[in-house]
Amino acid sequence: MHSKQVKKIVIVGGGTAGWMAAAMLACRYSREDLAIQLVESDAIATVGVGEATVPGIIQLHQHLGIKESEFVSATNATFKLGIEFKNWSQLGATFFHPFAKYGAPIAGQAFFDCWLRLKQAGYTAKLDEFSLSIALAKANKFVQPDDNATNQLAMFGYAYHFDATLYAKFLRAYAEQRGVQRTEGLITQTYLQADGNIECVELASGEKIAGDLFFDCSGFRGLLIEEALQTGYQDWSHWLPCNKAVAVQTINEKPPTPYTRSTALAAGWQWTIPLQNRIGNGYVFCDRYISDDEAIATLTRNVEREMLTEPRVIGFNAGVRNKFWNKNCVAIGLASGFIEPLESTSISLIQTGVEKIMDAMPALEYSENTIASTNSLNQQEYERIRDFIVLHYKASAREDSAFWRDVREMDIPTTLQNKMSAYLKDATFLDYGQESFKDASWQTMYNGFNLYPQIPPSNVADLDVQQLMLVAEKMRAAIQAGVAHAPSHAEFLSTLADGKF
Repeated sequence: MHSKQVKKIVIVGGGTAGWMAAAMLACRYSREDLAIQLVESDAIATVGVGEATVPGIIQLHQHLGIKESEFVSATNATFKLGIEFKNWSQLGATFFHPFAKYGAPIAGQAFFDCWLRLKQAGYTAKLDEFSLSIALAKANKFVQPDDNATNQLAMFGYAYHFDATLYAKFLRAYAEQRGVQRTEGLITQTYLQADGNIECVELASGEKIAGDLFFDCSGFRGLLIEEALQTGYQDWSHWLPCNKAVAVQTINEKPPTPYTRSTALAAGWQWTIPLQNRIGNGYVFCDRYISDDEAIATLTRNVEREMLTEPRVIGFNAGVRNKFWNKNCVAIGLASGFIEPLESTSISLIQTGVEKIMDAMPALEYSENTIASTNSLNQQEYERIRDFIVLHYKASAREDSAFWRDVREMDIPTTLQNKMSAYLKDATFLDYGQESFKDASWQTMYNGFNLYPQIPPSNVADLDVQQLMLVAEKMRAAIQAGVAHAPSHAEFLSTLADGKF
């Protein structure tokens, strides 16, 4: 099949999506004959509320050669060990989703299987007690994992909270230093070739910008992927009914916590994201159950600190484009789809979207087969994340509002139903491929929502309970000892700024 060569990439839109794409492309193709031009308009505001991430961003920064201390300073970043979920399973209940596995294998068997065996036998220690990440978070402490550690208890991931606007500026400087050309201007027209591919975009000034491959980073609007190419959208609102968010920033009077907090409310949930200089707050809700004014009143009543900004409401529709890559256009970020930020996947999906394109064309060429296979991978990734998010609602035992009663009773995707059924039978974890959340994350959710298999896994049925308990207790003690020697999150940030880490 005929391959198309790429000599020039045009990125439409800036913000986190545009400048992350520009930085990644500039780094990956630094030795290739490739021109990269980003077009953005200062007159168009970015959404800019996505301030929490997942551990994949650590590997991205390492690959780009970004020094962590410089990034943290430039973006007012803090560290993130995971997410605390309050009032999700039921009112008054709390659990934590860490970026780590639980415990360490016992007698060659997975720790979670062993813990289920112990729980069945009456052991009362909670799963959370076997995670160093959770113990550090509860103590408001942070330390970087030892990459050379042989003890699995000391192995964990981390991510960041940061100012998305400052992060875009940081990546812009990185990209421009590596040859990316920025053009200021408002796009007024998109011209298509006879075969449906994009020929060029025209600015209000009359300038026309042509390219071989276009990255649509224009946000929900989808200037190229939807308005020009009419790609279509898969609506997932029947599974993810939240369709609005109200966001506000508040002052930060206390040392920032090394985790995000998600608090379930009557018609959705509230995020709390701590930065060095402020707190990001928001209420994700469904407007069938609460009005915009009521959501604003609820959020402003819940925030504990003085507001720095006026509340603003953002509308969205959960789902994904029918095609992530259509003709010579790739949709990145909000232009490609949106899954509510419950597990901080928005920025991650920007990263993995660009990575898919780079993996698909190592020699800067692509074909129809390339497009089809890449679209399939992207669809799978979005669906796997969708299922994980839907689980948060479906598994809740809350019945105190119409919203929670309805999501508990809703039909769910077959893939999620199969996963839940397999686990509830004998703790089997199905993997459909392109899974962003691995077994440990599903273990967290099932345990947090008090869902347990009918029988423990057969591989641990014959293990001696007393011996299992002795080993488990040693793990708990080791974790507590590790936490005792760790610096506070604030101390770690301070020493990082001083260049001691």
